[in-house]
Amino acid sequence: MKFFVDTADTKDIADLAATGLIDGVTTNPSLIAKSGRPFAEVIAEICALVDGPVSAEVVATDYDGMITEGRKLAKIAANVTVKLPLTLDGLKACKTLTGEGTPVNVTLCFSANQALLAAKAGATFISPFIGRLDDINLDGMDLIQEIRQIYDNYLFDTEILAASIRTANHVKLCALVGADVMTAPPAVIKSLVNHPLTDKGLETFLADAKKAGIKV
Repeated sequence: MKFFVDTADTKDIADLAATGLIDGVTTNPSLIAKSGRPFAEVIAEICALVDGPVSAEVVATDYDGMITEGRKLAKIAANVTVKLPLTLDGLKACKTLTGEGTPVNVTLCFSANQALLAAKAGATFISPFIGRLDDINLDGMDLIQEIRQIYDNYLFDTEILAASIRTANHVKLCALVGADVMTAPPAVIKSLVNHPLTDKGLETFLADAKKAGIKV
């Protein structure tokens, strides 16, 4: 499963990229706004930090506006993936942009039918939002499983990019049900390494090494 980090904080991205564990980045207008910097400038800097896809989202809601913005975003860097909303105009724009060779991430997916439409429109990625479904007492992981089955049934190339990931358990469950990609905030990705037994074991090893005077 590929790991994308969901942030526009270039320091966090650089720190995680240095681990070799990050395969891409997802952003949205809300995350870019937090940076307080020009949109294109932030996207360009992020694209220089990672080799993989960097999702940059349009703000237009009509087809013509999405196409204009999508083409503009695609020119920022070779690894930009244009992020479009899951609306009829968004799907139409997805078909056009992917037809031009521009990768597209269709976002705000909350049903298997929506994911089916995105795949038919040629989406590179589909982003089902796990956490937001959990917020309304639906199991977001059920949606990942349904999309996985549909895409496998018809051999769609669209990758399932599990989004709105909030916990380490979300990451594990996405891996178990076969999501192609997961995107999560830096804190969630960093938390995956944590386990109390690892900490306890390391503490014991270091204490024993100190007593024995072991030096490497």
